[in-house]
Amino acid sequence: MIENINMENINKDYTIDQEGLAKFAKATVSTSLNFSDLFGALKVRLGINRDNYKIEPGIYRVGNPNSESDVLVSANYKLSFDVLRKNLEGLNIWILVIDTKGVNVWCAAGKGNFGTNNVIKSIVENSLSTLVTHRRIILPQLSASGVAAHKVRKFTDFKPIFGPVQARDIKSFIELGYKATPKMRKIEFPMKERAKLIPVDFLYEKYKLLIIMAVFFLLSGLGREGYMVSKLISTSLFPMLSIFGGYFFGIVISTLMLPYIPFRPFALKGAFWGLLFSVILNQFFEVNYLETISMGLVSISLSSFMAANFTGSSTYTSQSGVMKEMKWALPFQIGFMFLGLVLFIISKFI
Repeated sequence: MIENINMENINKDYTIDQEGLAKFAKATVSTSLNFSDLFGALKVRLGINRDNYKIEPGIYRVGNPNSESDVLVSANYKLSFDVLRKNLEGLNIWILVIDTKGVNVWCAAGKGNFGTNNVIKSIVENSLSTLVTHRRIILPQLSASGVAAHKVRKFTDFKPIFGPVQARDIKSFIELGYKATPKMRKIEFPMKERAKLIPVDFLYEKYKLLIIMAVFFLLSGLGREGYMVSKLISTSLFPMLSIFGGYFFGIVISTLMLPYIPFRPFALKGAFWGLLFSVILNQFFEVNYLETISMGLVSISLSSFMAANFTGSSTYTSQSGVMKEMKWALPFQIGFMFLGLVLFIISKFI
């Protein structure tokens, strides 16, 4: 349903000089990223200010575009915008930035923020029909799940063309007459790309990790003689390493080795690495069998949970598949964590 759209400026013909065209743009942006852009991207990769890394929606200029220049559509997540503009060197382009609440194209399309209504609304509110004489816009391919092209064309007369997956292919795409080669349509997710997401995921759940470590650290002082603070340091190393290792293997190793473990569910991939880490760690410590089992369960639970979190960052999954996996994986993860906690307490009195 298309709502709250003023159709007044649609399908009107105007003649505007270059000075008039310039007034439509919020700014002329460079195709070179400066230190501030790179530092901002680094902070986002580390999860710092990630939820507020955005630019103002509207029209931006690259080079010296005119009324016949192409219009690229982007999200107002600054990292997405920067990746796009740095690949437009030598082009004269308009960029229509729509309000996706600071969310990247792929995620915004799935949530509806980069959707049909939002695209139509942006075209109208920014008087795009006045800015350019042609009637085409180039959308990111990863927005296709959220945008009904026929509705955009019906309500605005602009023909949406879905561009390549990677911004680096924009130039070639335009030169080929707005046609994408099979390679431009293919989404790849190699180890290098997966590795870029590790810092964000590693820091995202850091407080939960610290809370779990604090709980087991404090419980390490339990014993048949009562609670002894003097035991905390000497008896907490094994549980601390088990917890941190499960967290690390679930995020780092599971992510890097994602295609090489045969299980399809991410939760099982993580559980595999948590179990493997626990077996390896036990070779270096001599603790009673109950504590060994308890921390193995905790390590498996953590590794499984953190690996399952990666479903939102991967092109390997679908929304329905993630929901299906979570229905059985989350109870299993919670159950293993709770059982591990109980057995750990009991192990202190053996």
